[in-house]
This record gives sequence, C-alpha cells and structure tokens, in this order.
Amino acid sequence: MPIETTAAAPPARAVAPSPVPPTRTSGAAAPGGPSSRLLIAITLVLLAVNAAGMPYYLLAAGERVRSPLHPWFRPSGYVGQTAGIVACVIFLFLWLYPLRKKFRALAFTGSVGRWLDVHVTAALCLPLLLAIHSGWRIDGLIGLGFAAMLVVCASGVVGRYLYVRIPRSRTGLELTRDEVAARRRGLITEIAAATGEDPSEVDRLLRVNPSARVADGIVAAIGGMLRDDLRRWRAGRELRRRWQGRGVGIDRRSLRRVLQLAKREMALDQQVRMLSATHRIFRYWHVFHRPFALTSLVAVVIHVAVVVALGATWFR
Repeated sequence: MPIETTAAAPPARAVAPSPVPPTRTSGAAAPGGPSSRLLIAITLVLLAVNAAGMPYYLLAAGERVRSPLHPWFRPSGYVGQTAGIVACVIFLFLWLYPLRKKFRALAFTGSVGRWLDVHVTAALCLPLLLAIHSGWRIDGLIGLGFAAMLVVCASGVVGRYLYVRIPRSRTGLELTRDEVAARRRGLITEIAAATGEDPSEVDRLLRVNPSARVADGIVAAIGGMLRDDLRRWRAGRELRRRWQGRGVGIDRRSLRRVLQLAKREMALDQQVRMLSATHRIFRYWHVFHRPFALTSLVAVVIHVAVVVALGATWFR
C-alpha cells in the first residue's frame, strides 16, 4: 500500500545491512541528467533564434513590413510559423502525460517520473517558441494564451518539485514505509563500507535537523521544504570536507558516489517527515494547475482554427 498521508514520526534509523539494494527512489531524472542537458541545448537554440530576429522584433508594426526579415520572422513567416507549429505539437504532446499517469497499460512507454521530466522539459520550451511565433507582439487572444502558458509552466516546475519529494520507486509508485526504511538501511550500510566509518556514526552524521517540527500552513510547509534542501546542501559540503580530510583512500569518483548516496539518504529522511504536508500541497496544486492548462488549450485551439480558416500560412 502507499505511504499513509497522515502525519507520523519517521521510521527508526536501523543500521543493519539491508537485503534490498539501494537504488534511486524516484523515476525522475537527477539534476544534471539527460533531460537537463537537453533543456539547456534547446534553450540555447531558441535564444539564438530570438537574437537573430531581434532587429525585426524591435521595429514598430508599420516598419516591420518593409524589413527584409519580415517574410521570415512575421507570425506567418518561415521562422515564425514554424515555431508556432512546433509549439502546437509540443503542447498537444503535453496532454499525453495525464494519460500515462491514469492508465497503467501505458507503463511500457516509460516510468511516470521519466514522463514527468520530458513533460516539464517540453513545457519550459514553449514560452520562447511562442515569443518567436508571435514576433514578440503578445496581445489579444494570444496574450491570454501566453499568460496562461507562463502560469502553467511556472506551476509545472513547482509540481515537479513536489513530485520528487514523495519517495517513489523507479516505476513512479509511492514506496511503503517499510520500503523506505529498507532503502535507508541499505544506503547507510553502503556509505559505511565505502568510507570506513562505523554505521552508527554514519547514521549520526546524516541526521539533518531530525527534531524539526512540520509546519501546518502551506506557505510555511513550502518554506520548510526549501530549508530542508539548504540544510542538505550544507551537510553535503561538511561531509565532503570530513571524508576528504580523513585520508581513508577514497578517490574522487568514489567520493562523489558516496556523497550522492548520503544526500539521497538525507532526502529520504526529510521526505518522510514532510510527507503529509507534501500530499496536502499537491492536492491544492492540482486545483490551481488544471484550470490554467485548460485555458491554454482553449486559446490554442481557437487560434489554430482561425489561422487555418483564414489561410494565413506559408505552406498554403
């Protein structure tokens, strides 16, 4: 069964070896992974296109028609409309993610966490694509759709942040408390073996603010999550200094691996402690995210229908 959403004390930190090998606890990609690199690459390309069209975008509306860049960067131009078509395809693709979450029969297409990474990466490309398509003239129905899209993108980033704070398996299913405890035991054992530390000492070192009280309000709970992230970052730096200075023969690659394991264990501890608050915020997030997503969908459908009906395309 999934982890209970009622507040409960975190499981006791046992240090006995675990029969369950430590693995990633979420299907979401790690920071700096393939999705992050792809997003950076796409963003750089879109920024380059925007920079190339800037001489055109800075012109007044009456002057644009006389610019040699007009056939390329106008909304119905070669670059402008191509960006619009790509944005439309991406936007429609984004609606496949809810289907993947709802139907388990689609599990063969990849984990929910991986789908979420692709979903967020694709959505973050939309604002720049829409800016190119509109020629940086965002008003009327396009302005409404663009504003809704920005809100959806921003809330999507928040949604991913909340999603990865819930302990999950690679398939995206929530872990039970026993599974979380077993993974934490395995991580502590592996760290102790790699560093030469006593498992009980590793357990003590990884206790990041263990007595912190979970806040009741939404804003306070999110603040607590951000403080947890900051404490975990600071604890990781302290552990790096400790293990680098011990002279136990840990090479750089092994040290990086051990620090990743340590941060993962600390994250599990914090996630379990904040689990009830995370679920509560996630429910409010869905109420906020869906109306803006539907508003964007309606605006896109109306815009495409009008453009096709008027024949304002370069491929007509």
